[in-house]
Amino acid sequence: MSLRLKLLLVALSTLALPWAGWQFVRQTESLLREGQEQALLASASTLAKAFAASGAQWPPGPVLYVHRLEAPVIVDGYADDWSDLRAYAQPLGPARDAQKLRVLAGTRADNLYLLADVRDATRTRADAGDPRSAQSDHLDLVLVRGDETRHYVIASGAPGPFEAHADASGGTLPERLVGGWQEDGSGYRVELRIAGTQRPDRIGVAVYDAAEPEAARAEPRALVAYDTRAADTLAALVPDHARVRVVETDGWLLADAGALRASAGAPAAEGWLGRFVYASLVAPALTGSAALGGDMPRLDAAEIWQALSGVASTSWRAGRAGGDVVLTAAVPLRTGADVRGALVLEQANRALPLLANRALFGLAGATLAALAIAGLILLLFGASLSFRIRRLRNAADRAVRTSGRLSGPMPLAGDDDELGDLARSFARLFDEIGAYTDYLRTLASKLSHELNTPLAIVKSSLDNLDHQALPADARAYAARARDGAERLGKIVRAMSEAGRIERAIAAAEAEDFDLAALVEGCAAGYRALAGGREIRVHLPGATVPFHGAPELIAQALDKLFDNARSFAPDDGWIEIGLASAGAYAAIRVANSGPPLPASMQDRLFDSLVSVREPGARNGGETPHLGLGLYVVRLVAELHRGSALAHNLDGGRGVEFTLRLKGMPRRRLSEVSSDA
Repeated sequence: MSLRLKLLLVALSTLALPWAGWQFVRQTESLLREGQEQALLASASTLAKAFAASGAQWPPGPVLYVHRLEAPVIVDGYADDWSDLRAYAQPLGPARDAQKLRVLAGTRADNLYLLADVRDATRTRADAGDPRSAQSDHLDLVLVRGDETRHYVIASGAPGPFEAHADASGGTLPERLVGGWQEDGSGYRVELRIAGTQRPDRIGVAVYDAAEPEAARAEPRALVAYDTRAADTLAALVPDHARVRVVETDGWLLADAGALRASAGAPAAEGWLGRFVYASLVAPALTGSAALGGDMPRLDAAEIWQALSGVASTSWRAGRAGGDVVLTAAVPLRTGADVRGALVLEQANRALPLLANRALFGLAGATLAALAIAGLILLLFGASLSFRIRRLRNAADRAVRTSGRLSGPMPLAGDDDELGDLARSFARLFDEIGAYTDYLRTLASKLSHELNTPLAIVKSSLDNLDHQALPADARAYAARARDGAERLGKIVRAMSEAGRIERAIAAAEAEDFDLAALVEGCAAGYRALAGGREIRVHLPGATVPFHGAPELIAQALDKLFDNARSFAPDDGWIEIGLASAGAYAAIRVANSGPPLPASMQDRLFDSLVSVREPGARNGGETPHLGLGLYVVRLVAELHRGSALAHNLDGGRGVEFTLRLKGMPRRRLSEVSSDA
């Protein structure tokens, strides 16, 4: 992983700051919501007490809710006029028959309308005046007004109009009811109308099924309807920009006032993005009941039932207008210790999500700007640090390739930071390596100079011994000593030759010549020295102009060929090639034979380094001191190139390459000054 990427990962750790800011925004918004909940709950409790003090009363126990009918009703039993209210039909009768009988009551123009829907797949028909009507399918209807109670049997022998007569006469309740009876495969429907002057206080309906002849008693339920006077009372009490509703114990709406709308000074919504951000990032728990958002006659919501159980509750939900949230507070309405209903106070709020969104967007903007600045600074710092480290690495690589010699001052050595300390340590290390390398370079000439005098003494002593009378066995030792002295002399001469070559290389003059012709001529001369080895030559078809020292290049090529001949088997091959690669010319000398040790490939061209094993075939008795490839490297560096060695694929052999750019051309002024 690069240093820049590591610094980028470090920069990403600053994301903990916007996360902390986001949590702070959420906690602040939560505290604001809790404060508004407490305030609205206190307002709802005060409003409930004021409303209860106004004297509004509703009967306890189960009721039959009377809906407001907007359109005229035709009493024919088809129930088409009740389509919008069919979902609010109330089940009557025993709990086991809750779905068998469902009743709807409505009022229009001071008339009371009643629709009874009976689920009965088996039919036993008889008219109400028929003596068999008591054992046929029918409805028992009970009307109660004050102390007056009347019972009606509603039956019909066929679909169509019917008449039902009361069991007694006199009083204010109707003696005869007229309605419509209709049937289908699932049951029958009964629809009737009661004049407003004869409207009862309570109504009870029970169904008798001839297939299951079990008597069912019609329990009268009090009629409860929307109370306009209570609504007027609420309208005087409800706060601005809020809506209040009062429901009885079954959730039926009894009165309401006000409207849900944001305050006039509230700013406009911020669009779908703001709503999405608020709902998903700031306040995801908008779990209020959606049923509270409509204008339905019955409120079926968890907040209502909790309030009706005697415990006040609050909730939040998304409003209908874009960007609004609605706070709901539901409190119980009590008469003494009894809960007779619930008061629901709602308030639309646009400022809370807007402020939270602005805080979050401001935090996001500041965070992005801070991250961008921090990332840019870290990127620039990482780039600068990477550049400085790369300069130090390149200088170290160059020094390693040149045996510890620095081409100039060590980069960063004057800096005051840790990289400066490292650069100065590298500089001291390379100074030591350079001094040691220089010592090794001059070691051969020093040894050859120092060994000449004692070697001459040994040779002269051996010459004197030859003129002395020596025992036969002593002459064998003298012969061995002379052979050793001769070999030592060859070593001294080889070291002297290496010193002369170094001096010759330093004083070489450059000229223009054809490098291809030079390589071709050398290769032709090597064929006589190759023995049984195959010589392969690969040269370009055109001339290769070159500016350098041809005699030194030929000498380097001689040493490479000598090295290849030493390691190639007698039936092996030696390959010599020349190719141009851009500004460089590459001379290759490859041979079959054992591969180079991996640990020695980078050290072969150093002074006094050899990979020959003791006793290995070397093409003669000339000692090998590891100076040949060192001379090759010196020639390559003189021509601004390099010497490389590597093993061929598949262990086929070894290849040495000279990459030569050429010696720099001297200016005319330099030539004149030398003259």
